[in-house]
Amino acid sequence: MPLGTLDRTPPPFFKQGPSALSKLMFFGALALFLMVADTRFRITEPLRAAVATVLYPAQWLVMQPVLLAREAGGYFESLKVAQQDEAAARRKLALQSLRASQVEQLELENRQLRQLLALRERTSTPSQAAEVLYDAADPYSRKIIVDKGMAQGVQAGSPVLDESGVLGQVTRVLPLLSEVTLVTDRDQAIPVLDARSGVRGVAFGEPSQGGMMELRFMPVNADLQPGDLLTTSGIDGIYPPGLPVAKITKVERRADSTFARVELRPEARVGSTRDVLLLAPVAVQVPQQPEPVTKPTPQRKGGKGHKK
Repeated sequence: MPLGTLDRTPPPFFKQGPSALSKLMFFGALALFLMVADTRFRITEPLRAAVATVLYPAQWLVMQPVLLAREAGGYFESLKVAQQDEAAARRKLALQSLRASQVEQLELENRQLRQLLALRERTSTPSQAAEVLYDAADPYSRKIIVDKGMAQGVQAGSPVLDESGVLGQVTRVLPLLSEVTLVTDRDQAIPVLDARSGVRGVAFGEPSQGGMMELRFMPVNADLQPGDLLTTSGIDGIYPPGLPVAKITKVERRADSTFARVELRPEARVGSTRDVLLLAPVAVQVPQQPEPVTKPTPQRKGGKGHKK
């Protein structure tokens, strides 16, 4: 069969209907018509509602992991913020606690200073204020170090007081510091006077009893009672008379002993004071006795060979 006689048209099985361009124009016009109709008459609104109702469970199920992840992120973020707020609150509370303790300490110091000033006004003895720096390093003694020394005119033997009573005595003077032996030291002795009965005695420190004192060598029949206030007698030439020293806490009288055992509690705050008052020793304040005035011997008129 010659080639020119062949039929080149596709068989009916492969016919595709209208052309692609015709389909494009038709469906484009239909889409445009539907969009205009939906915008104007909302003809697809019921269809949309039905589809949304049908798809809502699937949408809810698909959104759950996203919501859980978002809530977990928000939880951890809020937890971090809460921890930061708690840390800031703790720091603020610690700062306020520190300030409160400082305020209490300042109030205590102001109260002590006012009492010291009142004591200074009542005492006619020359005095100067000092601050306690630290306790002495010797564990077998009861001594403190104050911030006044030779440069400020402090002398050995000067009485030391706080706002409540006699604290001790200056036993060593350095150029800028001074060592004060407290009344509770076993080597410290103070002549005292019972303000009620007038009985005199000598009070010694007794550190073995927890910072107490003892009135030694007192007769059994001495008029001493618990609660009596002992003050300085002033007969030692160091302490001015009338300064509170201690109170009697216990009087023990034994038939087999000549002396009574008298325990005392210091009036001064021996273990917690900070501001003290240094007095000049009484012996320094006593004026020296003037030297006797010698009268000149009269000379005789006329010599040995004088002739009238």
